Amino acid sequence: MTTINAAGTTFNVEDTGEDDLPAVVCLHSLFLDHRMFDGLVEAGRGRFRFVLPEFRGQGASAPAESDEVTMEQAAGDTAAVLDELGLQDSLVVASSMGGDVAARLAAYRPDLVRALAFVGSSVRGEPAEKVEEYVAFATNAAQQGFVDDRLEFLQQVMLGRSTLEDPQKKDVVDLWSGRMSELGADLLPAMVGVMRRKDATPLLPSIGVPALVVSGEECPVRPPDWAAELADGLPDSELVMVPRCGHSPLLEAPDTVVPKVLDFLAAHA
Repeated sequence: MTTINAAGTTFNVEDTGEDDLPAVVCLHSLFLDHRMFDGLVEAGRGRFRFVLPEFRGQGASAPAESDEVTMEQAAGDTAAVLDELGLQDSLVVASSMGGDVAARLAAYRPDLVRALAFVGSSVRGEPAEKVEEYVAFATNAAQQGFVDDRLEFLQQVMLGRSTLEDPQKKDVVDLWSGRMSELGADLLPAMVGVMRRKDATPLLPSIGVPALVVSGEECPVRPPDWAAELADGLPDSELVMVPRCGHSPLLEAPDTVVPKVLDFLAAHA
């Protein structure tokens, strides 16, 4: 673990540290943390240096001091962390919220991004009629805890129906359900920022780096048409849809998704 002081706060950054290997920056989902990339890191060990920052107010990074962490602020934070580490021209793997941040990072600081894999992500804002419902859920969960019906709702957001019903995937469901149940009130500013995020699709034509878009066919919150919109908007992209998979392809379908992502990274390292 590395502690990085940047942008007026402190970030937790897990870093495998091999200066002689191509750097892969992994940007995690809301409700998860750097550990969601454990399988990718293990499979890519010895081929890449993995740098895994945790966003402001999430994971082991310092709590946010505002009521909302916007995607623009998170992108600026990520740029500041990479600048502090002396990293440029990195490969980026981004999941869910991480993709909202990565798109802004690639658009605003193209010197930092060589290629970009979006996994379970999009860059569209939430439907206007859903925003207040989601913010109410976030506020209630922050106050009452991520347990009972709130945890069940979160499971259905983060994992596909097939994953939740598959006895062979019970271990991954139980592992991440347990971790999500431990989330606390400090997460609220990040939740609000994601739920109120602005539409970033106008940025896509300016992101000229090679891109991979991987999405689960059962994802309820970033559905297949959003993934297609993302891929169509990027000048140089490939779209991969994963059957029987929801919002977290790296966790739900690692045997399919991890090799695909590593092949993409190797092709552009």
